[in-house]
Amino acid sequence: MPAEPKHAGGRGATLVAIGILASRLMGLVRERVFAHYLGNAETAAVFKAALRIPNFLQNLFGEGVLSGSFIPVYAQLLGKKDADEADRVAGAVFGLLALATGMMVALGMLATPLFVDLIAPGFEGGDRDLAVRLVRILFPGTGFLVLSAWCLGILNSHRRFLLSYLAPVVWNLVIIATLLGVGGRYASGGRAAEEALTEWLAWGVVLGSFLQFAVQVPTVLRLLGHFRPVVSLASASVRQVMKNFGPVVLGRGVVQFSAWVDTAFASLISSRALSSLLYAQTIYLIPVSLFGMAVSAAELPEMARATADGEAQAHEKLRTRIDAGSRRIAFWVVPSAAALLFLGDMVSGALLQTGRFGAADSRYLWYLLMGAAVGLVASTVGRLYASAFYALKDPKTPLRYAIVRVALGTVKAWFLALWLPERLGLPRELGAAFLTLSSGIVAWVETTLLRRKLRSIVGPVGLPAGLLPKLYGAAVVGGLVALAVKQGLTGLLGPMPDVGLEWGGGLLVPPRLHPVLGLLATAVPFGVVYFAVSAALGVPEAGAVFRKVGRRLGLAR
Repeated sequence: MPAEPKHAGGRGATLVAIGILASRLMGLVRERVFAHYLGNAETAAVFKAALRIPNFLQNLFGEGVLSGSFIPVYAQLLGKKDADEADRVAGAVFGLLALATGMMVALGMLATPLFVDLIAPGFEGGDRDLAVRLVRILFPGTGFLVLSAWCLGILNSHRRFLLSYLAPVVWNLVIIATLLGVGGRYASGGRAAEEALTEWLAWGVVLGSFLQFAVQVPTVLRLLGHFRPVVSLASASVRQVMKNFGPVVLGRGVVQFSAWVDTAFASLISSRALSSLLYAQTIYLIPVSLFGMAVSAAELPEMARATADGEAQAHEKLRTRIDAGSRRIAFWVVPSAAALLFLGDMVSGALLQTGRFGAADSRYLWYLLMGAAVGLVASTVGRLYASAFYALKDPKTPLRYAIVRVALGTVKAWFLALWLPERLGLPRELGAAFLTLSSGIVAWVETTLLRRKLRSIVGPVGLPAGLLPKLYGAAVVGGLVALAVKQGLTGLLGPMPDVGLEWGGGLLVPPRLHPVLGLLATAVPFGVVYFAVSAALGVPEAGAVFRKVGRRLGLAR
């Protein structure tokens, strides 16, 4: 097997972050082009819901599951220099995964009407028929994404982080090209034209999924010394992967049930609520992926390698990695959450406001982002804690707490999103904002349980006392300064027209300025104040940022 580079966890996280950033930026371009042609139309909601239905297969067998079951075993074998056994495990996992995925794709295409009724019970008539057609087109593409996740597992274990997280750029590019290529032909052509556009788009998704898998295959084959796909459980290591696989699949299934609940409830509220919820998820998953996934993905194989040492030494290494990773995550995610809370309309406007997605849609989306901001830190840090359990080959603990989270979240989501607005006399569509709020609250419950259990195994871990209050304090000061800048610009330039003031009146209306310029004008002072205040409060990460910027400015001069 070829020699592999020695990347530290921090450098690995940087490479993952670069790949994720490129992918997410391209994903935002995709969403902006999608919003331009379809906006919040009923067909937009149908397509987004249809895309989510086969994605349950990717989420069940994809990156999250392989990270929790395959990577710990495979990376530990690499750490022991047992290349032959590592190759056997890789071939057997690929064979078993391809068999299971093929069967699930076939079953999914046959049972598509049932899935549509379960995931989006609010769809009726033409919306339901369109969803069924789209899901049947999309299902095979999801199978390629599952195999792409196997490639990611191989690449991450060999510390080749960049390619695996850049590969989704190809997926996004194909979808963007499809929209640009055929979108103009069907623009403003009525319902039939919109349906034709979504079907073209579904085929673009399938092609993009295949290419995302294909671009990783050559490098993966070079890393594997003797790759031979088999369907076999003869190896003890493969059986260990399968032993881990069951609880992790169940855990992902529980999480998918939570996503299904949110989608189902949003479809019962309105098509606008459903499409806006899925737009909101695209936005707030950026910091979750960029910081939480980047750190967790880089640390998982390193933590798995550490478990090959003695228990005391392994626990010490785990504590060191978890503590450092938690601090990095919190330092960057806290201001991200504050930006969504204070400047969510500016963020959504800059990213999505074009064509059929107007200022009123950006303002409505802000309410959903406010709810999502509550649990952003918990969701990202929780990923790292779950990865630590996977490295310890204990996938059952994250499963138990995921069940608690989903059970609590389902009841809370029903109460907050469907029952409470009506009792309070609030507009029905505001229920979608309570959906994201509910998810944020239960994320804190799950993360607290994970940390408490982890501390009982490896000792004190996680964020030090006093750090979060400092970071939140700095972020709030920065947010208030940004709001003051926003209000000053609105007073100077006048308010943005067609904002949609049915809720909240004229409070905090954005200025009459291009959304991108408006975001820059408010986000820059927000960021400067956050870094300055957190540095003044003695947060080491802020001081390191200022020193790095100072050195670069000195070199530039």
